Amino acid sequence: MTLASPPRRVVVAWSGASGIGYGLRLVEVLLAAGLRVELVYSAVTQVVARQELDLALPAAPDAAAALLRERFGAGAALQVYGREAWFAPIASGSNAADAMVVCPCSMGTLAAIAQGLAKNLIERAADVMLKERRPLVLVPRETPLSAIHLENMLRLARAGACVLPANPGFYHRPQRVEDLIDFVVMRICDQIGVETGLLTRWGETPEAD
Repeated sequence: MTLASPPRRVVVAWSGASGIGYGLRLVEVLLAAGLRVELVYSAVTQVVARQELDLALPAAPDAAAALLRERFGAGAALQVYGREAWFAPIASGSNAADAMVVCPCSMGTLAAIAQGLAKNLIERAADVMLKERRPLVLVPRETPLSAIHLENMLRLARAGACVLPANPGFYHRPQRVEDLIDFVVMRICDQIGVETGLLTRWGETPEAD
């Protein structure tokens, strides 16, 4: 599914897979592009963020919003919702966002979305995207993949989701970990119609300084 025009509101969800750096950078890039970002994250994300980045994500949405707005220099363009915030706009097709990205996406979250369980706000918001036929990008970071994982991915692809594993390319000759992260973030943004200019694309010549 693609949008006819660039998105204005994007839901970003962080679930408990490794790779929270991808999710943080994605939010930063979307805000820098002038989009409104509506964020929700799982309890396990708080554990992963502390383990991988020494980042203490508050459980309370207001505290999380304050922390992340300061980190990204953002104001009201960044909204954080609790995992059980059933009255959040993103829980209803009548007020659906333009697109949604689950980055990183755990295999548990991917399986729940594939089965339409919708037992928390992440799963419900993703379910809204599918039923309203709006772009849903899932960014799993897992290896190896079992037959169950692959079957769930196929089910979601057939339902209209984009399954975009966090597999960076190397043709842009990355020099830093940040370059690998930006490659994946750029490909995510491509899927929802957001131009980032993060990296030189295949076949392009880097501009001279």
